[in-house]
Amino acid sequence: MTKDQADRRSFIKKTGLATLAAVSGISAVESRADEYRVPFSSGTEAPKLKAPAHACDCHMHFYDDRYPVASTATLRPPNSTIEDYRLLQKRIGTSRTVIVTPSTYGTDNRPSLAAAAKLGSSARVVAVVDDTVTDAELKRLAGLGVCAIRFNLVQKGATTLEMLEPMAARVHALGWHVQIHMLGDQIVQIEELLSRLPAPIVFDHMGRVPQPAGIEHPAFRVILRLLERERAWVKVSGAYHDTKVGPPGYGDTSAVGRAFVKAAPERVVWGTDWPHPTVKELANSPMTRSCSTCLPIGRRTRARCARYWSRIQQRCTDSNENGIGNLTLKQQKRPPDTHWRAAANQNAAVRQRL
Repeated sequence: MTKDQADRRSFIKKTGLATLAAVSGISAVESRADEYRVPFSSGTEAPKLKAPAHACDCHMHFYDDRYPVASTATLRPPNSTIEDYRLLQKRIGTSRTVIVTPSTYGTDNRPSLAAAAKLGSSARVVAVVDDTVTDAELKRLAGLGVCAIRFNLVQKGATTLEMLEPMAARVHALGWHVQIHMLGDQIVQIEELLSRLPAPIVFDHMGRVPQPAGIEHPAFRVILRLLERERAWVKVSGAYHDTKVGPPGYGDTSAVGRAFVKAAPERVVWGTDWPHPTVKELANSPMTRSCSTCLPIGRRTRARCARYWSRIQQRCTDSNENGIGNLTLKQQKRPPDTHWRAAANQNAAVRQRL
């Protein structure tokens, strides 16, 4: 462990750093609300506590109507721009980003790649491809900052379950991981397949464990077994996806996140899910959507939410920092989103800047 990492861990233990998104509205300086107003986020205040250096948002999307929408797309959010996202980074204190190609564009990764190019060496991309992709194209994507492929079987379209195993074998050779967005019931049905995948796995949005069953649902145990075997990681993000309780605390889905953090803290990473494309009731209200896992928090409940999410961030920040920024590590020991230098392996100068 480097001195920088030791100092960061010490800082987190002393302060109980709250999850960046959850505490985005906690501040005593109300007059500065406008300074931190961000499209697609209801928070308007700076975090009470300062984020550690190089903090990473491991899951977000960009939308750009200059690119065609896939014929199978069910989500068609309004544009979300680099300028919008930089406002969010400024408010919550993150500096690194993992851009996930959304289902809206099918296998067209150009919106994500264009955004990554603008963000520079601080960004990586999780791409979407199908089984027609050539090895040459995969290598080209690697050179542009891609570190993984995503299988979204919730908003179906570009990828299928039949593609998962052969594609996992192909990208494993590149040092990539496979990112899976599936409902908990779907995950249970393919446990054997997941167990034999050659590439590491990242489960989106806490594995979409159904409510109200929560941690009693078989999906929780399936994912936990993979975490314990060091075959997978899980993203603490998108608490609004499966909640039956709703804001501000998302007590039911929060309990799932808390259980993952308690059981396997080194196998957890964190992301905002900005600009929250699946928050249907707020789909046409870009200035009122919540930001990340914890949503709009009223003053009477902020402290309670912050206490919970501080436990999440205490571990997730460590995982993000020790993993997502360090891609010269063994795949089975640190988060595969951590393939931060995968695209820079042939460029020592770039690697040194990360």
